[in-house]
Amino acid sequence: MVAKRLLILLPIFLSCIVGFAKRVNIVGLFDKDEDIRWTFESSVSAVNKEKNDNEELPKVYLMQNSNNITLFDVFETAERVCEMVGLGVVGIFGPQDKVISEHVQSMCDSMDIPHISVRQDTAEPSQPRGIGLNLYPHVSILARLYDQLVTEFKWKSFAILYEDTDSLIRLRLLLKRWDPHGESMFVFHLGEGPNYREAMQKIKDAELENIIIDCSYDILDDVLKQAQQVGILSERYKVIVTSLDLQAVDLEPYQYSGVNFTGVRLIDPEDPIVNETMFKHRNEWNLDDSSKLRTEPALMYDAVQLFARALKQLRDATKQGDVKELPCDGSERWEHGLSLSNFMRLAETRGLTGLVKFDRDGFRSNIQLDIVRLTENGLVKIGMWNSTSGQNIDWIPDVSKKKTEEEISLQNKTFIVLISLTAPYGMRKESWSMLSGNDRYEGFGIDIMQLISEDLGFNYTLQVESDYGSLNKHTEKWTGMLGKIRTDDADLAITDLTITSERETAVDFTMPFMNLGISILYKKPTRAPPSLFSFLSPFSNDVWLYLIGAYIVVSLLLFIIGRLCPAEWNNPYPCIEDAEELENQFTFKNAFWFAIGSIMQQGSEIAPIGISTRMMAGSWWFFCLIIVSSYTANLAAFLTVETVVSPFDNVEELVKRKNIKYGAKQKGSTLKFFENFGNPKESNHSTYTEMYEYMTSHANDVLQLSNDDGVQKVKDEDYAFLMESSSIEYIMERECEVTQVGGLLDEKGYGIAMKKGSRYRTAFNKAILKLSESGILTELKKKWWQQKRGGGKCRETGGASTAQELGLDNVGGVFLVLAVGVALSCVYTVLELLWDVARTSIRENVSFKEELMSEIKFILKCSGSKTVRRKNGLSSKSGNGSTRGCTPPYGFIPTVIRTSPTDGN
Repeated sequence: MVAKRLLILLPIFLSCIVGFAKRVNIVGLFDKDEDIRWTFESSVSAVNKEKNDNEELPKVYLMQNSNNITLFDVFETAERVCEMVGLGVVGIFGPQDKVISEHVQSMCDSMDIPHISVRQDTAEPSQPRGIGLNLYPHVSILARLYDQLVTEFKWKSFAILYEDTDSLIRLRLLLKRWDPHGESMFVFHLGEGPNYREAMQKIKDAELENIIIDCSYDILDDVLKQAQQVGILSERYKVIVTSLDLQAVDLEPYQYSGVNFTGVRLIDPEDPIVNETMFKHRNEWNLDDSSKLRTEPALMYDAVQLFARALKQLRDATKQGDVKELPCDGSERWEHGLSLSNFMRLAETRGLTGLVKFDRDGFRSNIQLDIVRLTENGLVKIGMWNSTSGQNIDWIPDVSKKKTEEEISLQNKTFIVLISLTAPYGMRKESWSMLSGNDRYEGFGIDIMQLISEDLGFNYTLQVESDYGSLNKHTEKWTGMLGKIRTDDADLAITDLTITSERETAVDFTMPFMNLGISILYKKPTRAPPSLFSFLSPFSNDVWLYLIGAYIVVSLLLFIIGRLCPAEWNNPYPCIEDAEELENQFTFKNAFWFAIGSIMQQGSEIAPIGISTRMMAGSWWFFCLIIVSSYTANLAAFLTVETVVSPFDNVEELVKRKNIKYGAKQKGSTLKFFENFGNPKESNHSTYTEMYEYMTSHANDVLQLSNDDGVQKVKDEDYAFLMESSSIEYIMERECEVTQVGGLLDEKGYGIAMKKGSRYRTAFNKAILKLSESGILTELKKKWWQQKRGGGKCRETGGASTAQELGLDNVGGVFLVLAVGVALSCVYTVLELLWDVARTSIRENVSFKEELMSEIKFILKCSGSKTVRRKNGLSSKSGNGSTRGCTPPYGFIPTVIRTSPTDGN
């Protein structure tokens, strides 16, 4: 009956085990902004609800730990973080405070735990970032936009109304515009508040009509109200507000003031993703309108979503992702933390704040910002700006105005589109039949052009042009693709054509359809030969030193305790019942031999007799059992793992390796990058300067005519080829001998070139944005990089196994057991000695003190034999009773046969 019940319960028990989802902990640190806490918790809840239906999310349950911290209390926050990492976490989010956030970042870097920020960071992008990421647009990106706005508005004189030093950092490019003989610029500090009218009155008295207001969201409402009271928000003034949360402020009082009011926003309230997310969490966020959603809470929501997708990729790649409990006071790191951070940097997703993508330093890239203007109907989008192209603002025509004759439709218009036969952007189609026209070509760029033409309704004719185009300094004319577009011999060009500032002077580019950067192509790392002393690898250096120390200490203690223990003093002559001299088996050499024999698992001819010596021997044997077992288990892993060694990991190390050549493509954007940044007059980057000088001085040897030549040279020689990362990804899918080394040196994009001032640019931008939002561009890249024309050939399956040396944290417990055993054996030795001294003193009628001193003196002499005390003071030296003559002549005890008197007959 019992067995039958067990059979019934067994499937239920197994289903519970199989269906039990693994849980991982993430930590959120929040100071004063409750909105950020709400979006964090709701985003975690959304991930947990959708994890079974969305293939991009991990099949794990995110356990959120929301913690309110005290402002300016770094110590309390550090204790909270240590408490959380001790329980095992895979990511820490927040806080917003600059000082506390930087401290948390340093703690996470030391333990390789990803730290995700959503605050504005004013540090230089060149500073080391560790494994942290920041979703907030960097101040260097915002500074470029503000500078571009002033350029577009053609302001020759303007005033800056700023809150603190961070404001000046955001506006640093505008501060550089000051020219005593040209543009006039005036800087006014708002003051401590809450009254900011004094600085505003100075602006009004100076009759400055162009004003830039830079302050935090916390005081923005008060600043605008007081500006209206002073009278600088009226028809004669033009105002730019730099806050990304302008839409969250009540702007109704200023809608009818007539002021030319311009702002910038990151969140598009008309985006379907924003509206869908707002509807999903309408009861949690207490927001009636998506336009009231602030930037930092929205960034926190996107941060959790991106983190969850990166965690899914980590688990797929490593087939594990175990969480480790880390102590703050140790040097241990989470082995998967760096991989998880890299997956987040490589991942791309669309969220409340648009496309979420990162550069190599962990900052947002390819950011789409909307330019908005306050009208009587509220904020209206008047333009778009992309951080990757970043040369011009894409203004939206005023739909309220009557269309002119120039605003004609693209329907049924035929364009001449230039392509290059560069895989995979444009290639000749492989076919047994004769093809003509556009059917002769295929590729990534051609598929994009086909989809755009279907969306906008135009026709196109493909023409091949191998030369991308450059400026002839003698004739001041452009050649190649760009030259044909300028002379109206072609309308468009689509290939791996990089958007650069120099090319922007000749033609216009659409927003990027692909983002990339310069990286290094080199041979795959070779397998390092095993070390001669690889058998030492299973243990760290500390463990080996502690092991040697334990062996020496235990051997010495065995020698000492063996002499102290009375049971270890034995009669060397078994035929004499009362021996006058005793000998001890634990001599100095025997003690060391006994200990080493235990380690080697071979034993020895010595067997402990006393309780104390046996206790110490047992502790030492247990210690040796664990140590040897741990060593054997880890040795097997180390001997089967091959270490991969790369001669360099970045450009700095490449430059130092004088035996490795490196170069780029002739007349390409990669070489142009080093020419611009390697020019000592224009840049202080010494590494790039050295690299450019090397490549120009060895041009015939290191500069290649095409990417194919560079790849072949990498395979044949000890040579590193600098090229675009997208091309490296394509080559790595087909050439298994090469790989990408290091991260990206810059950030740029490929765009569609068209005539300067083309009225079709906005339509093309919208079409590309639509392809990006729908995921079609990602699918096309997967098709042409990983599937077509031999793609996927070199893809490796499964993760590489790794083995780690065992540290004191792994085997420290066995040292503790040994120490306790040794300590107890010492106590027992002292008790045994005192007990034996007491018995001898009573038996021989001598004082306890005298006998104890006699024993101690003998022990200190380190003599090999011990004289037995007899009554009346007799000893082995008295002559009578000596046992020396009883020593068996052959070193063994003969057998004695006893017979009765009657046996003789």
